Amino acid sequence: MFALPCILFAGGKSSRMGEDKSLLPFGGYPTLTQFQFDRLTKLFTHVAISTKTADKFDFSAPFILDPQEVDYAPTAGFVSAFRALSDERIMVLSVDTPFIDEGIFQTLLDADEESLDAVIARTSSGTHPLCGIYHRSLFEEFERMLAEGDHRLGKLLSSSNTRYVPFENEDFFDNLNHPHEYHKAYARYGENR
Repeated sequence: MFALPCILFAGGKSSRMGEDKSLLPFGGYPTLTQFQFDRLTKLFTHVAISTKTADKFDFSAPFILDPQEVDYAPTAGFVSAFRALSDERIMVLSVDTPFIDEGIFQTLLDADEESLDAVIARTSSGTHPLCGIYHRSLFEEFERMLAEGDHRLGKLLSSSNTRYVPFENEDFFDNLNHPHEYHKAYARYGENR
């Protein structure tokens, strides 16, 4: 099992989906979040869910809540995660990427070094900031960004000591942002079980 904590980001606005995608059923589970949490706990010694409120979930898990005054932004999740945990680095994954597997996590970990600030997955379609490893060295910068309302992860990563790890297979990184993407992934997971 992977020793670093994995933070599952499930506090987004889901504006393109039209409803809260973290609560959509998936893979035989009542919600996509529960599906992700269950499979990640088989890979990581500690998994926590980053969200604005735990009330929307009807299963028990370690939740890390965003500051209430902050609008939907991943920077809030990073600040709360580093405040809640004492670890020097965390693996992060967005709730809407259900096909990221153990091999991808292992490849990211193999590419990590103590001197880095982050290790981020990259495919031909671009970088995937919510699939990677973040070091505590970025904590103060995340706090500054949150205070200033700056939520551009790409800008932070490009100005930090970031290693981008290339992956060939785009399918692993399918992102469920729109209803048609969710339905396609739902069917694909059913076929692949």
